[in-house]
Amino acid sequence: MVGDAEATKKRLLDAATAEFAGYGIAGARVDRIAEQARANKAQIYHYFGSKDALFDAVFDAIVVNTVREVPIDPTDLPEYAGRIYDGYEDHPEIPRIATWYRLERADTTSLLDIIVQSNRHKVAAIEAAQRAGQLTTHWSAADLLGLVLTVAGMWSTMTPEFTVLFSRHSRAQRRKVITDAVATLLARAADDPTVADEPTAADGRSDGAGQARFAEGTAG
Repeated sequence: MVGDAEATKKRLLDAATAEFAGYGIAGARVDRIAEQARANKAQIYHYFGSKDALFDAVFDAIVVNTVREVPIDPTDLPEYAGRIYDGYEDHPEIPRIATWYRLERADTTSLLDIIVQSNRHKVAAIEAAQRAGQLTTHWSAADLLGLVLTVAGMWSTMTPEFTVLFSRHSRAQRRKVITDAVATLLARAADDPTVADEPTAADGRSDGAGQARFAEGTAG
């Protein structure tokens, strides 16, 4: 039945998310995924084709949920960064899977289209806000998006040796560091008299090349 098949696929995706977060792509085992999903390995290959395709399906689901739950608001990038941080705190498997993706597919030429399209949408939204005078043009839209995403994910990238320095920080304090940092970044750029009139690419050209390279090459 269709309902049973969809329920099985959801269990497999949920189990695979936990497995990939814990072991990465290479270390994940389909037998463990099948056991946790109360399914069998044959069903994994039937529904997804391969372990790598199952990982792609997991990543696809993460992107879809993130875009739905944390849509970009180019007029309030500090709060956007804060909501990304909230998502990482509520779902720590997300930054872990993203880290495995960067480690194990750093040289891939087969980009996940949903991520490429998501990045292009975010860059376009920032570009529109820049043209409307709502955002600084000190950076290209792609550079600015990269800065915001990096600051939003900063706490999840820290080593255990560094986390002891802020072990007494509450979640609210860590979130405030992120939102304040992005707000300060934007305010200082807006006050900078050397700000360019048009968004510039990494090589100084205002032709959108930087945005395209970011959208096509970023997988997180």
